[in-house]
This record gives sequence, structure tokens and C-alpha cells, in this order.
Amino acid sequence: MPRITKMGEDRMHLLEALNVKHYVKDRLILDFDHIHIYKNDRIGLVGQNGSGKTTLLNVLAGEITTEEGHVIRHVELGVLPQLKRTDAVKSGGEVTQEYINQALIKAPGVLLADEPTTHLDTEHMEWLEKKLLHWKGAFVIVSHDRAFLDAVCTKVWEIEEGKINEYSGNYSDYAEQKDLEQRHQQAAYEKYEAKKKQLEEALKLKEEKADRATKTPQNVSRSEAKITGAKPYFAKKQKKLQKTGKAIEKRLEKLEKVEKVRETPPVKMNLPNKKTFKGKIILRAEDVSGFVGERLLWGRTRFNVRGGDKIAVIGSNGCGKTTLVKKIINGDDGITKTPSMKIGYFSQDLHILNVDQSILENVSSTSNQDETVIRTVLARLYFYGDDVYKPVRVLSGGERVKAALAKLFLSNINTLILDEPTNFLDIEAASALESLLQGYEGTVIFVSHDRRFIENIATRILSIRHQAIEVFEGTYHQFKNKKQEKERDPAEDEKLVLQTKISEVLGRLSIEPSEELEEEFQELLAEKRRLEQHQK
Repeated sequence: MPRITKMGEDRMHLLEALNVKHYVKDRLILDFDHIHIYKNDRIGLVGQNGSGKTTLLNVLAGEITTEEGHVIRHVELGVLPQLKRTDAVKSGGEVTQEYINQALIKAPGVLLADEPTTHLDTEHMEWLEKKLLHWKGAFVIVSHDRAFLDAVCTKVWEIEEGKINEYSGNYSDYAEQKDLEQRHQQAAYEKYEAKKKQLEEALKLKEEKADRATKTPQNVSRSEAKITGAKPYFAKKQKKLQKTGKAIEKRLEKLEKVEKVRETPPVKMNLPNKKTFKGKIILRAEDVSGFVGERLLWGRTRFNVRGGDKIAVIGSNGCGKTTLVKKIINGDDGITKTPSMKIGYFSQDLHILNVDQSILENVSSTSNQDETVIRTVLARLYFYGDDVYKPVRVLSGGERVKAALAKLFLSNINTLILDEPTNFLDIEAASALESLLQGYEGTVIFVSHDRRFIENIATRILSIRHQAIEVFEGTYHQFKNKKQEKERDPAEDEKLVLQTKISEVLGRLSIEPSEELEEEFQELLAEKRRLEQHQK
């Protein structure tokens, strides 16, 4: 093993990658000078779908040999692959858990984990967060779950056009820094545009003056012009003006171009039956139960949906979220829908796309919106310019999900039912979808384990837990706070009161010791021990 230079325990190199270049077919996907992983590093790896995140992990693990550069590994590496095996008996979440446990038991110096939250419900994601927070090694984790990256990461690597940009802090800190970069870029663009305009106007003025210099001025007589040699004088003046104009042209050419920050224009859509459903009850569920075969998912429940609601359906894997959604779509017994409710359903099989048509053709075929609105929505989901003419068959998995969501969003409907819409979307695309749904005036009913997505969209919560459905009127943040209050152990409150009393008595003992205070102190300690014993 190579010798590690002493540089403070936390700054000890565990891995170095230097002067790396790697191509996938003809595309240069990785192109960076150096990256380092130090002891106790908690790194979140982010970037758009196809940017090279999985490739980078494979390069660091030694599973891919790069065309240029080299990787120096000072410790054992553990790899958690992106694609988990399927299992006929265990759920996807159980298989993922098994992989995670196996990787952590080996206690590698650096763990490389590619989408470890895949198939995990909220409960198991929180379990994984705790595991990683107590784990002693360093890690690099690819994840599209922003709440997860916030909980476990202290550093973010962003892959953009092959380069790796490093940011301190968790995902929210990274997002703030990116926002600041965008504001700086916008300010630089405005400064560039102002300077460019100033030079262009100066050039135009010089050209006009040079053009006028070829003409004999009106206030100079012919005889005077013959005496003073007006023509050579103005020719000389014209030449001087042209020279100044050339200098301005050179300054324009040398002016460093600054790209304009892409804007996110608002989407104004015409929804069917907008006046007759907004704020009114459009769906009633009365005494609806959920079963899989003989197994009860949830007992009889009742709830209403109003036009414009944004409802998150949450719960652990296998609790019956998709079953509930399908009952709503099919209008099963106990479900009553008003005629004004026009439903569009998104599921992971993407059957709504025609693979032989372009993105634009797919979206336009079911939309009553004008092309400006269609183009705006597609641009918001990062389909710019000629991208919209790509046939669906050449799109990546993430791009197909975005195309399907765009098609559904722009269809002649007023109620979106979405089953895990952020699966396979990178963080930017998930944020873009969030932004579209926040401005959507129709109803949204969605199943998701993405806590940040739920937090940013939902105005009501349907929680399936312990074979019952709880309807919560409020945001996910409010729901979580209420749940924590409910689940709080009364003994913990009692312990806090005891600790306060113990601290108070200790303070008095240090100033004015007495047998009475000592006795009170010992009684409080005994009570605290009894309480702790009872909790065990």
C-alpha cells in the first residue's frame, strides 16, 4: 500500500483520481484534473441523467479503465451497484436493504453507492440515513432524493460536461450556491449586454461620421473649398474615423461573451370545466376498503377530494397506495366522481407514448393547448429547440419519463393521478416537475416516497398505516410534526423535567451545600434510574 503523508487524520487521502479522461463511444464523458476523497468525507454525487455519475463510480472502483489518468486507492472500497437483483419472494426494498447491510458489514474505507434509496419507502430511507450517520467510513453516494442528501452529506460533487465541481455542505447548501452562481451570471450577462450595446452604438456613430466626411459641408463655399483643399481634408478625417471604427470593432470581438441564464416562463393553461370544479367536491369515497386477495390493506374509510387539491398518498411499501389510486381511477364501489372530473394517469410503464413519433407529436396528439404553451412546458422539462423533434425510441429512460409527464400534463384533463412520478428523474427534472405542479390549477393526487417533493407539492395527506387511512388537512411538514408529537414517549417528557430539577438542585448544592439538598438530589437520581429501567 502506498505511504500516506501525515496531514491530520481528517485530511488523510483515502482515494485520488488524477488527470482523468474517459469516452463513451465518441462522447467525452469524464474530463477532470483531480478529485480526492478524505477520511470522514460524506459526498453526494449529482448531475443530470447521462452526465456520467455511474461511470465515475465505476472508474473509482476500478471496474472501468480510463483512456487517460489514473486512480490511487489507499483503502479497501465497497460498491453498492445501481441495479439490484429481482427476487420472487422479497420486495425491492427488502433486496436493497440486504445489499446495503452486506456492503456495510465489510466496513470498507470508502463506500461507493449508486442510488441506494431505490425501492426504499420513507421508513427505510430514514433507517438508511441513521446507518450512514453512524458509519465511520467515507462515502460517495449518487441519489436523486434531496432530503436524503441533505440528511447524510457534507460535500457535493456535481458532474457537468465531464468536469467535477465541488461544493461544501449538503444538497440545500449546494442549491443555494448554484442559485448565487446564476445570479452572478445574470449580472455578468447584463453588464456584457450593456457594454456590447455601448460599443455597437459608438461604432454606428463613427461609421455615420465617416460617411458624412466624404461630402462637402454646406457652410463651405466652392471657392473656399478650392483654397483650403476641403476634399483631402475630409478624406483624411474619414480615414481617421474608419480607423477608430476598426478599433471599436476589435474591442467588440475581444469582448468576452456571457451566456444568458435560461428563464422559466410561467405556464398559463386552459383546463376543461375549470369554473365548475375549482374548490368544489369532485370525488367522494364512502366506506371504501382495500384488499389483496384475502389480505386487508386498509379498513373502511371515507374522504373527499376538492377541485384544485394536491394530495399525497403516503405509506410503507405494500400498504396499498397503488390499490387506492386504481380504485379512484376505475370508480370502484364506494367511489363517486362528478362528470366535471377529467382524469389523466401516470404510471411507470409509459404506455401512453408512441415510440415511433417525436416528443412534440406525442404531446400535441392529446393536447388542446396552443404550441407556445406546449413548447414552454417541454422547455421547462429541459427539451429545448430541436430536441422536441427527437423520436421517443431514441430517448433515455429518464427522458421518456419526462416526455410521458409532459404529454399527460398537457392533455385535455383537470386531474392528474401520478404513481411515483420522480422515479428515474434526475434532481433538476424533479424540481422542474415540482415547479409545474405548484402552478397547476387542476387537482393532483400522487403517490411518492420523495419527501422533498411531497413537502413542496402536497396541501393534504392521505397516510396509509396500520391497515387504516388517515386524512390530514395540511402540508407534509405539519403532518410530520403532528406525528412526532403523537409518537413522543411521555416518559421522555418526565425525564426532561427530572433532568431540569437535577440541574437546579446541583446548582444550589454547589453554592450552599446541605443534607436536605443532598437527600433531594439522591432521590431525584434514583427516580431517574427507575424511569430509565422502565423504558428498557
